[in-house]
Amino acid sequence: MRVLVTGGAGFIGSHVVTALRERGHEPVVFDVREDPGADVRDPAAVRRALSGVDAVCHQAAKVGLGNGVADAADYASHNDVGTAVLLAAMAETGVRHLVLAGSMVVYGEGRYACPEHGVVRPGPRAVADLDAGRFEPVCPACGAPLSPGLTGEDAPVDPRNVYATTKLAQEHLAAAWARCTGGSAVSLRYHNVYGPGMPRDTPYAGVASFFRSALARGEAPRVFEDGGQRRDFVHVRDVAAANAVALEAATAPGAMTAYNTGSGDPHTVGEMARALAAAYGGPVPVVTGEYRLGDVRHITADSSRLRAALGWKPETVFEEGMAEFARAGMGDVPRP
Repeated sequence: MRVLVTGGAGFIGSHVVTALRERGHEPVVFDVREDPGADVRDPAAVRRALSGVDAVCHQAAKVGLGNGVADAADYASHNDVGTAVLLAAMAETGVRHLVLAGSMVVYGEGRYACPEHGVVRPGPRAVADLDAGRFEPVCPACGAPLSPGLTGEDAPVDPRNVYATTKLAQEHLAAAWARCTGGSAVSLRYHNVYGPGMPRDTPYAGVASFFRSALARGEAPRVFEDGGQRRDFVHVRDVAAANAVALEAATAPGAMTAYNTGSGDPHTVGEMARALAAAYGGPVPVVTGEYRLGDVRHITADSSRLRAALGWKPETVFEEGMAEFARAGMGDVPRP
C-alpha cells in the first residue's frame, strides 16, 4: 500500500514511516522539514502528493498547549485549515482511507467517581484552588474528593484549550469527509507519547521532553503542581504500530471511528520524572507547585477498544521505555 504520511519527518511521523516500511508498505513523506513547499495548507501541493496514493496517515499538526488564545489563529490554520485542505483534495482525487493523529486532549479532564454521586464531570479548576495548592478536582455536587479512572472513547468531549479545540475540530472534519465521500476515517487519540527523537527545548513538546532536556543540561527536572497528575505514557514505536494497524484494517465506510491509543499503564508525572532521572543518572526532580491553567489533573486511557477491534497492543513497558529514552538522542525543534 502506498501511504502519504503528512508530517512524516516529525517525531511521531518518522516512526510511522519506519513502521510502514518494515511492514512492506511504501510511505511517501510530505513535510515542510524536508520540502518547504510541502505545506498541507497548499491545495495544489497536496493534490500532487496524493497522486498514486492508497491512503493517508495525517500526522502534520501544530502541537502543544500553546499560549492562551494569542496563537489561536496559527493553531486553527495549521491544524484545521490544513486538515480541511487535505480532505478536500482526498475527495477530489479519490483517496478514501484516512488515519488521523488525534489526541486525548479532546476529553478535558478524565473520568472521576464520587462516593455518593457516582461518575461526575468536574469543571475547570479554580485559580484560587490552584494558588492554594489544591490541585485535585472535587465533586461538583457535594465537594467530596474524587477517584480518577480510565477514560473511554464514549466519554463526553470537553477541550480545555485552543490546541485541544483544534484536535476535536479535525475529527469533526474527518467525520464529515467520510460521510460525504463514503471514505473510512480512524482517529487515534494519542495519550502522552514519548521516545527517541522527541523534540527538545520547545514550548510545544511533551513533559517528558522538558525533563529529558533539563537532565541533559545537568539540571533537575521541574515538576509542576505536586507531581500527582496521572497520565498514560505510551512509547512512540507503539503509537507508530497502531497507525500501521489502523491503515491495514478493514474499517467501516462512511464513518469515523476514534480509538484511545495509550499504554494502559498509568503513572504520575512525578513517577515519570523520577524514573527518567534515575535512568539518566541526573539530579532528583524538584516539585515546584507551579501550574498552567490549560492543564488538566488526571487523564488516562482505556485502550481496550483498539486492542479488541484491531488487535493492537503496546509492547514497551514503562520502565524499559524510560530507560531507553534517557539514553537516546532527541530531535531538533520542530517547525509547524
